[in-house]
Amino acid sequence: MNSEQHPASVLVVEDDEHISQVLRFMLERQGYQVTHLADGRAAASHIATAPAPGLVLLDVMLPYIDGFELVRMIREQAAWAGVPVLMLTAKNTERDTVRALDAGANDFVIKPFQPNELLARVRRHLPAGA
Repeated sequence: MNSEQHPASVLVVEDDEHISQVLRFMLERQGYQVTHLADGRAAASHIATAPAPGLVLLDVMLPYIDGFELVRMIREQAAWAGVPVLMLTAKNTERDTVRALDAGANDFVIKPFQPNELLARVRRHLPAGA
């Protein structure tokens, strides 16, 4: 099986179990392979040791290490540096949006998100089956 036949992979870092289940369901229905991590410490370890995914969906407020710090870690890892990062947050403030983009995020989605809008943003950075 060559690499073009592998489903596009998405790393979801989200501590809310309900939201992470909804994200997994939505993404897998679209043909993405999903890896879920529930806190910043697990995500930091994954970033340091695992191969880069096609895209990262990253919550801002996480236990142990927040999403802003994780984006910085992603951008510092050579293999991960070009991976698109979409940040998810319940905080709808310009300051947080600017902080996320300045940290290296490619896009920013406010919770509660509209499923079709989120999927369109994911597809913009990572076509399904890519």
